[in-house]
Amino acid sequence: MSRTGGKNRKNKFAVGDKAKETLEKLADDDPIMLMFREYARNLDDKHDRYERIVKLSRDITIESKRIIFLLHSTNADIESKRKKVVEEAEKRIKALVDTTFKSIALELIGLDSYQYHRAYTGGVQEFIEACAFCSYIKNESVEDWNTMNSMFQYKTENGDDIGLLFPHTDYILGLADFTGELMRRCLNTLGVGNVGECFKLCNFVRHINTGFLGLMAPGQKELSRKGYVLRQSLSKMELVCYNIQIRGSEIPKHMLLSVIESSDAQENEDEGFF
Repeated sequence: MSRTGGKNRKNKFAVGDKAKETLEKLADDDPIMLMFREYARNLDDKHDRYERIVKLSRDITIESKRIIFLLHSTNADIESKRKKVVEEAEKRIKALVDTTFKSIALELIGLDSYQYHRAYTGGVQEFIEACAFCSYIKNESVEDWNTMNSMFQYKTENGDDIGLLFPHTDYILGLADFTGELMRRCLNTLGVGNVGECFKLCNFVRHINTGFLGLMAPGQKELSRKGYVLRQSLSKMELVCYNIQIRGSEIPKHMLLSVIESSDAQENEDEGFF
């Protein structure tokens, strides 16, 4: 150990001992002691509130994933199941807004919501993904940010208006995740022979990707990462549509998916992927 390192350690211990002696000399009712105890209480309250919000966000994420799974069940028989499944999904979405999201908003009354945003942003993005997927299945469109934001406006028992912080970035990231569900739906609908739906889904994702290409968000690593995944999903969908267009007349529709999957595996093997 260098002399400088040993000297610094000795100074550190000396400062710690002096601080301990000073605290021992202070009375319990000393203003400094009272001030630091107040700081400790505030920090404990903040940490406890943060953990409560994290748990609520996890509940939102779990329920949102279940809603997405429910919506995928419309692939087997789209026309007969669509209305029933969408109604059930909307009911569960409303329950999340009226209960779990409201609990988060109540936790943040009078506080700086940006300090706690990281605790629930994951749940919000998963929720936007579920909402967008439900909206697409219902009417082949997606609600805009203003409509989504209006869902997070509440009234307290005293009649005061409160709202949950919902940045545009959460909405955009949720839409990026939503395109992954459209890619899965594209493959599933191809498996049951609904090739027209594949082209429709591909075009919809292509429009979303066009919007992402115009985004400028310096420092947003998450946005760049999800944009990359979006483009990968679009490439898979375009490959599906290409094979349908070129080879669809050669083989039965229900066999197209296995042909595409086998061609993907062959291409990966040729390119050295394992």
